[in-house]
Parts: sequence; structure tokens; C-alpha cells
Amino acid sequence: MFTRRPFYYRLSEGMRISVRPHYLPGHSFPPLQRFVFAYDVRIENISRRAAQLMSRRWTIYDSIGEEMEVVGDGVVGLQPLLNPGDVHEYQSFCVLKSPRGWMEGEYYFRTLENTYFTAIIPRFDLVADPEWINDEE
Repeated sequence: MFTRRPFYYRLSEGMRISVRPHYLPGHSFPPLQRFVFAYDVRIENISRRAAQLMSRRWTIYDSIGEEMEVVGDGVVGLQPLLNPGDVHEYQSFCVLKSPRGWMEGEYYFRTLENTYFTAIIPRFDLVADPEWINDEE
């Protein structure tokens, strides 16, 4: 899933969170301010405790000043349990009204002891490839 695209990661509360965003020109339509980005996420539990990802919060910004918050249970319909050493990977997407923006957020985990903690998702840039924007205008 991970290729030679920009890569962002953060270690937070024993979870190593890696993100690789990319522009989806085939799903975008710049003349109508529709810029679609996918992002591949890898969550690796490098702690000594098992934890279940219960919910997430994303804040999405674009270069024209729009801000959106997305809150929900789990990730892409799942609430994975990550034992020490486990990895969970998924892909999702977002739509911006401009060719540039960024995202950041938090995952909320519950341990087997029923305690909760927050792991920070690193801020990552969303940048449409200039050649795709110019080709579609």
C-alpha cells in the first residue's frame, strides 16, 4: 500500500501512525472545485498493551479557508483490536474545494483494562498535482 509518495508519521501513546496521501485526478473535477484525495493509513501498536480503536476525529482544512470536522466510530466501519505488534491498514478519502489543504486528527482507543487514551494522527498535506489541474481546466 505504501509507495514513493509523501509520508507522514507520529508516535503517540505507543501507536505509530503513518499516513500517505495522494490526489485522485480521475475522481476530481477542478472546474467545479472538486479535488479528491485518498490517504493510506497504517496504525502499528508498538506498546505492551492491547487496545481497540473505538472512534476517530479528523479536522480537514483547504486553502480557501474551509474547515470541516469528521467524527465517527472506528475507521472505515471497523473497530480493530491491536495487540502488541499488530498493524491495521486502511484507505479513505476526502473532498476539498481547492487543490491544497491538510488534515490532522485523533484516534480514541480503549485498553483491555477499560481505560481510554488518545493517539494523535500527524498533520499531513493534501496537494493536487499541478499537471492534473491544468489538464482538466
